[in-house]
Amino acid sequence: MSFYRWDGDALILDCHLQPKASNDAFAGLHGERLKIRLTAPPVDGKANAHLLAFLAEAFGVAKSQVSLLSGQQSRQKRVRIQAPVILPAELGLTARPS
Repeated sequence: MSFYRWDGDALILDCHLQPKASNDAFAGLHGERLKIRLTAPPVDGKANAHLLAFLAEAFGVAKSQVSLLSGQQSRQKRVRIQAPVILPAELGLTARPS
């Protein structure tokens, strides 16, 4: 199993969040999930909003193209990125199937 899958032209990511980190970054794998470090605190949805903005920038899409599918109150999250323009090289993602 992988931390990502394609659903048509949308990319689904299974993530593990580390809030209140010193910087925003992809941090390898945490079990079967992509670990993401964020500077935002885990209060009042700030970490979730920061995660969506971070992923939108990393994948070259508008914030409206990134949505949280599950894990609103958890460190374990599933995120949908609609039609990503960029696939960050450090993640080793394969392009969507034709």
